[in-house]
Amino acid sequence: MPKILIVDDERVIRATLKEILEYEKYDISEAADGEEGLKRIQNEEFDLVLCDIKMPKMDGLEVLEKASKMERQPQFIMISAHGSIESAVEATKMGAFDFIPKPPDLNRLLLTVRNALEKKNLVTETKVLKKKLSKKLDMVGASTAIQTVKDTIEKVAPTEARVLITGPNGTGKELVAHWLHQKSNRSAAPFIAVNCAAIPAELIESELFGHEKGAFTSANKQRQGKFEQATGGTLFLDEIGDMSLSAQAKVLRALQEHKITRVGGDKDIKVDVRVLAATNKDLKKEIEEGNFREDLYHRLSVILIQVPALKDRKEDIPLLVDKFLGDIAQEYGTAKKVADPAAISKLQEFPWTGNIRELRNVVERLVILGGQTISEEDIKKYADY
Repeated sequence: MPKILIVDDERVIRATLKEILEYEKYDISEAADGEEGLKRIQNEEFDLVLCDIKMPKMDGLEVLEKASKMERQPQFIMISAHGSIESAVEATKMGAFDFIPKPPDLNRLLLTVRNALEKKNLVTETKVLKKKLSKKLDMVGASTAIQTVKDTIEKVAPTEARVLITGPNGTGKELVAHWLHQKSNRSAAPFIAVNCAAIPAELIESELFGHEKGAFTSANKQRQGKFEQATGGTLFLDEIGDMSLSAQAKVLRALQEHKITRVGGDKDIKVDVRVLAATNKDLKKEIEEGNFREDLYHRLSVILIQVPALKDRKEDIPLLVDKFLGDIAQEYGTAKKVADPAAISKLQEFPWTGNIRELRNVVERLVILGGQTISEEDIKKYADY
């Protein structure tokens, strides 16, 4: 049952609102002034606060301002008999969901309450999902090699510097890009990832820069590209070593001038994105062979982060296996299995040419086919080595 706090110095208004909302099956609490209301918000958990603006001791806008700095933030609907456009705008700027004049229209009140509670639920769900995503994207390991990567991320993430992430397939280059975004000042804006190797050469420019209607046969409508979609946030160009030279030239212009032009268009569009790139190729060798632009390489590689192969951080395998066992148990809705020390030692002997991705797949196979405690015998039976 959603909990709603009514903060108003008029007893009649509180009683009326309480009667209406209790009839709708809401759990209602009351406060006779702003000071009492703020204390209740600090000490109890409410989903929604209906708050008068003009009150003794502390007005509603001050209550809203102080509540917005708390860890638990209920939605606010401001109510006032002295309503004005200015106070409504000010309340909205401070984070109020809506502003309702007194006496409130019953239908509008109930609709606004429902909408505010829906928003509260969405905000809560988003926080839970972000926490789950953060756990899923956790960078596991205590080896010197992975600690160097973590330290570099901490230093580089808050800046606007472009980063080139290198390393073999399956090492977690996209994970590094996610952390650079999450720890940056752009974390609230989009993180857009593009796998340059997975998009045909003739479509990569349209994918990155968008296109105008009629630009080519199947362009039935105007479309924004990834640069525009990532405005204010981060654009991650994965496997950039596979990008065509013509697309490289346009990316270079976007980095130099912060402008793009859609395919089939002639208008410059300003873009504000931080570009991160990754590759499993030796780009210096690609430059020598004429496959990659040297000027683009220097634009992208302000900071270089080399992600180590799993064979170079085998001391992290016990921690990685434990994480994967937990993740897989959560996905399958089953009890978490454990691996005995002999099984872990056996896993540490393998070369892991597919790196973290391969280890994760092997652990999933062991969860499905092995015993409740994964043994060395299970490793011999079900691992590929």
